[in-house]
Amino acid sequence: MFESLLFSLSITGPIFIVMALGIWLNNSGQINDNFIDVGSKLVFNVTLPALLFINVANTPLHSAANLTMLSIGVIGTVMFYILLEIAARWWITEPRDRGVVVQGGFRANMGIIGLAYCFNAYGNEGLAAASIYLGIVTIIYNVLSVITLSRWLDGGFNLRNTLRGIARNPIILSILAALPLAWFELGLPGWVERTGSYFAQMTLPLALLCTGASLPFKSLRSNMRSTLVASSFKLILMPLGLTAAGVWLGVRGIDLGVLAMMCAGPTAAASYVMVRAMGGDAKLAATIIASTTLGSIITNSALIGGLHHWGWL
Repeated sequence: MFESLLFSLSITGPIFIVMALGIWLNNSGQINDNFIDVGSKLVFNVTLPALLFINVANTPLHSAANLTMLSIGVIGTVMFYILLEIAARWWITEPRDRGVVVQGGFRANMGIIGLAYCFNAYGNEGLAAASIYLGIVTIIYNVLSVITLSRWLDGGFNLRNTLRGIARNPIILSILAALPLAWFELGLPGWVERTGSYFAQMTLPLALLCTGASLPFKSLRSNMRSTLVASSFKLILMPLGLTAAGVWLGVRGIDLGVLAMMCAGPTAAASYVMVRAMGGDAKLAATIIASTTLGSIITNSALIGGLHHWGWL
């Protein structure tokens, strides 16, 4: 059991140390809101797409794409979204908060925390498998997030705007551009790979620093009931549900690890941006992000340690 704990901490520990460094740098005034804003945009628009493009393009698709794992991710996300809609209707008294809680309960921080978990656990092989998962499930996240926020905030759903947002997403575009190269195993010219790797190597450290520095700890005391509902789904019910489905369907090794680590991360920072842009309770969204980020230190370590202890990773 002690060996499993050390294995778990070797994956989760470095991530939270870098995030803690981001908190300290921000509190000590060595980085500011402008740095966080510019750094986050650089990650989303340049370095993360470069990382995903290189890893997907250099990996034969047949070895990285486990259809069972991907199916569990897609179907499981939709099922938990439906359960969250039902739970929010029963437990969240303020209708305008329900969409915020639903999105916070299913939308994991896959692009930063999830990828970092997979890289720490399995290196580039895990990163490639996680990149495919990220590209597909991100589309589901975006569609469901717009549906629930539009439903509870505006009472409607704009399909055109949703599709436009997906079509312009740099993460999705980079993966789609790399898929033909991976399918036909064409590889990349050396100079392209070296240039892209310069940007790719910046991604996780910069993203984790910005994530830590931007955590809104001051809002943790508010909206406790709504935060508890979202956090319970995000940190406990959804990771356990999807991981159990993977075990039951025979997913093992790297594929099970990627499935567990990608869905077990805290609520994505993008949920705050979307809630704020659509006129929802941004403070509640920020509270959910902060609480799930803190809670995931315990829950993710326990999940990874348990899977390793039972010999499933």
